[in-house]
Amino acid sequence: MTTLTDAPVAGLLETLHREATATDEAHFRAMMDKVEAQDGNIDALVANILAEERADLTAVYRGYAGNFLAVSPVFGRFLYAMARARNAKRIVEFGTSMGVSAIYLAAALRDNGGGMLIGSEIEPAKAARARAHLEAAGLADLVEIREGNALETLADPGGPVDLLLVDGAFSLYLPVLKLIEPHLAPGAVILGENAFDPAYQDYVRNPANGYVSQPLPVDEGRGNEFTVRIAA
Repeated sequence: MTTLTDAPVAGLLETLHREATATDEAHFRAMMDKVEAQDGNIDALVANILAEERADLTAVYRGYAGNFLAVSPVFGRFLYAMARARNAKRIVEFGTSMGVSAIYLAAALRDNGGGMLIGSEIEPAKAARARAHLEAAGLADLVEIREGNALETLADPGGPVDLLLVDGAFSLYLPVLKLIEPHLAPGAVILGENAFDPAYQDYVRNPANGYVSQPLPVDEGRGNEFTVRIAA
């Protein structure tokens, strides 16, 4: 047995995934309709999202205040497995939202013997709900959620980072990675969920930047990227 499969974590995750599906169904259907209108090409949608975020990031994500935008159960279990395999002690999460992915990561920290997850969430209402969910899971002591723009809240992660999850505003994937880069431990794992930004992809896939990276065949179609830090 693990923290992930024990109560109250398992039951809470089941409830949260069910709520996320119900809450976000219309949003994801609208996104898919836009992609289908472009003959299945997601590039135009990504470019539009990037432009909107760069124009007014706070306004864009205020519009998603009621959406979970959570990882799937499959990807959540992958997060847990990677944090366990890396024996992670310090994890940074960009884009905490309602705290679903944070529960998976904090459960791994518990089973690794302890550690700290530093999360960042731009929307205060979401940060509050995430803290409540982590408290209900019995994992709040392993997590610090910082409210605000990640380029400010994550400037000091407090020590070497073993695992970084980037799952927030598309336009900040690369800036957040570069912000955390000096703190990445050798062999650190970077997991990008919805890592559609071409600039981010180009950067992590270029060996000259000190990474080995490739698309991740977990939840295919969601733009997941698996990256390992191999050089300072």
